[in-house]
Amino acid sequence: MKGALSIRGVSKRYGDTLAVRDVSLEVEPGQFVTLLGPSGCGKTTLLRLVAGFEQPDAGRVWLSGQDVTSLPAHKRPVNTVFQQYALFPHRTVFGNVAFGLEVRGVAKPEIQERVEAALELVRLSGLGARGIGEISGGQKQRVALARALVLEPELLLLDEPMAALDPKLRQKMQVELKNLQERLGISFLFVTHDQDEALVMADRIAVMSHGRIEQLDGPEELYEKPRTRFVADFLGVANLFRGTVEALRDGIARVRTDSGLALDAAQDGGYRTGEAVWVGVRSERISLSERSSNLLEGTIDDEIFLGDWTDWRVRVGATILSVGEGNVLARARRRGDVVTLSFPPEAVLRLEDQELEA
Repeated sequence: MKGALSIRGVSKRYGDTLAVRDVSLEVEPGQFVTLLGPSGCGKTTLLRLVAGFEQPDAGRVWLSGQDVTSLPAHKRPVNTVFQQYALFPHRTVFGNVAFGLEVRGVAKPEIQERVEAALELVRLSGLGARGIGEISGGQKQRVALARALVLEPELLLLDEPMAALDPKLRQKMQVELKNLQERLGISFLFVTHDQDEALVMADRIAVMSHGRIEQLDGPEELYEKPRTRFVADFLGVANLFRGTVEALRDGIARVRTDSGLALDAAQDGGYRTGEAVWVGVRSERISLSERSSNLLEGTIDDEIFLGDWTDWRVRVGATILSVGEGNVLARARRRGDVVTLSFPPEAVLRLEDQELEA
């Protein structure tokens, strides 16, 4: 039970804004769970409710089997790493990490031992005497982590802790932080707006929108099978279409999009003849070189060069589709070329949408 987090029907309002709407979430001991979503979706507010910096208007928060809803932040067995790290500029690296232990009245010999162990854990051994202004951004992040971990929390909360890092360092720190979490076995609740960051690091991802959790799944399940139009859009499904189910036959649903495309989708039990539906197709599932089903002829309208990958914009009738292709094949193509697009029925994602349910 140690480190298990249970959020049960939690809501939080600020004036006329309902920031968190009846959210329930379970984090198992030693699990890395990420709250993912755009700015204003409620993810940081939910984190602050767990930390004790805010009190919910409804619902309860349980940690390690204890109801901590009414406990102040300093009495909860959690620690928080903030986006700006909140380090003390007048203290050394050692002094920053030692601060929480000093406040708790821990004896100096024990502080020395625990701080040195924490600095070694985050690969900052030998840098304890340096000032905060003398270390890099990545090292500052490690100091903030060490300061939180030295207090041995049952749950570590992280609010976009890598937002200030450059992309290369950020990618490196993502792997380091995930490896550190796995070694320690501490439960992590991590907030980010970066889908790639969430997919790399998390055991489970809760995608939030308008104060609610839209979908909670493992990274692979979330990427391969987004449940709603919002989740698909946020996770980079570039080709989204509203349409109507024209027919069901032999395990295939024929969908006619509002722009006139006829798409064959694998019947998953959710298609109904005559009903409106949203569907999506990932750019990388569409081929310009192989032939399967869903054959569509179009013209290359534009290209976006992405290093080892090209994102083609292909015009098919009144529709522009995004098509991803590795640059070994893409070198032979040019704007204006007539091409044939192809993708299997299994590549068509059926998506729930509040607009259709209203």
